Formats: sequence, structure tokens, C-alpha cells
Amino acid sequence: MDQKEMIERLKRNPAAVQALLNSPDGQALMRMLQGQDSGQTLDRAAAQASGGNTAQMTQMLKNVMSTPGGAQLIRRIAQSLQK
Repeated sequence: MDQKEMIERLKRNPAAVQALLNSPDGQALMRMLQGQDSGQTLDRAAAQASGGNTAQMTQMLKNVMSTPGGAQLIRRIAQSLQK
């Protein structure tokens, strides 16, 4: 499952989003995305994404996926969404 497909699945299933956010992997992803600025960049990226501009959020996810731990985390999340 690629990134676009994962996002589309989450858009169609709000319950899956909530379950993801409450899961240990979801919490780990949020910590990685919040980074060192207390989530200010994440908040801006989320606001832009809700308006249709997903470039900053996409870049943040690419940054997470560029680390071995982040890539493994995203793979586990994608696998859980396929179930």
C-alpha cells in the first residue's frame, strides 16, 4: 500500500484513524511527527492538508520514513490498515 492509498483509506474510515491514533504505533508516529518544536510544524502541516495542500505533511512523512525505525513503523501501520 502506498502513501496515497493509506491516506485515502483513513479518509474513508474515521474509526480507523481513531484506532490508529490510540495504538502504540500511532502514538510513536505522532511523537516522531511532533519533533522538537512541540508539534507546531505538525499543526501547520495538518491545517494546510485540511485545506488540500498536503505537501508539508508528505514531506514530514518522508522524513520519518527516511530513518530505519520510522520506515519500520510506517510499514507496521500500513499492514494494520490492510486488515
